[in-house]
Amino acid sequence: MNTIALHADGSLSHRRKLLVGDLLPYLGFQIVFETDCSVRSFFRMLERYPELVKLNPFCPGFLSHFRSCPQQGCRIDGIDQLELSRTVDMVGYPGRPHMQIFVSLEGRLGKEVHDIKAYWLEQLLDLPLNLGRLKHRVFGDKMDAFDFETSFNLFELIDGICWQLSFHNLPEQCRITI
Repeated sequence: MNTIALHADGSLSHRRKLLVGDLLPYLGFQIVFETDCSVRSFFRMLERYPELVKLNPFCPGFLSHFRSCPQQGCRIDGIDQLELSRTVDMVGYPGRPHMQIFVSLEGRLGKEVHDIKAYWLEQLLDLPLNLGRLKHRVFGDKMDAFDFETSFNLFELIDGICWQLSFHNLPEQCRITI
C-alpha cells in the first residue's frame, strides 16, 4: 500500500520527499506518524495544506481555535497519549443485523482507555498522537471483542479527529472545568 508520513512540524512526505501542491491524490494513502507527532502536528498539517481544511466542515473552526491556543504546554494530567482507533460493531440481533464501522479518538493512560469529550483542544494539543488497532465486537459483546492490526488513510485521519473533536465545541461560557 502507498504510504505518506506525518511529521511533527505538520509536513507530509511520500517516499522521503516533502509533499507540496495538490494533496487530493494522497487522500487514500495509508498514513504513518514520524517521531513526536501530536494533535498539534495534525493542526500544523492543516495550516500547511489549506486544501485539507475543505474536507470536513468542522476544520475551519478548529483551526481558528488552534491558532488561539498556547504555543506549548497543552496537556492534561491522567492521559499520556491520544490514539486513533477503528471499531467494527455487528449490531441488531435479533432482528435485522447490520454493521457499524467508525473511527474514534481516545485518551490512553498506559493500557487504560479514557473518553476525552470532557477536555478541550487546549488540553490535548501536546499529547502524543498514535494510530491504534481495530476492535471488532459481535452484537455488543464487549467481553469477547477481537483486536486486529489496521491502517488509516489520510482522509480517515482528518475526518476521524474532526468528528471526535466536534463533540467538544461548546462555547467557553458553557464549559464545565474538571
